[in-house]
Amino acid sequence: MVYATPRMVSDVEYACRDFLLAHLDPGEDSVGTHVSIDHLAATPMGLKVTIEAQIAEIDRRKVVFSFSVRDPVEEVGRGKHVRFVVETAKTRERLAAKRAKAGLP
Repeated sequence: MVYATPRMVSDVEYACRDFLLAHLDPGEDSVGTHVSIDHLAATPMGLKVTIEAQIAEIDRRKVVFSFSVRDPVEEVGRGKHVRFVVETAKTRERLAAKRAKAGLP
């Protein structure tokens, strides 16, 4: 029972999204498009992990984060995460069109 890589990826994505949301305009959100992660060490269940992320690059709507994940003993993960700022209304429209094209309600 350890802190699994898929959970680490999810936690990093949510941490970066939550950070960006505090700085975006109403009607904007962000979507993750890439994660590059090195899972360096196992963290047993019950230990708290901390994610430290910083913006490494901004190119128009593209935001690249570098991050480190630590438990109380050591660094357990690190990598880069790319997010794009999107307009939520346009995203909903694209998804609705794709659902219709696929025959979904």
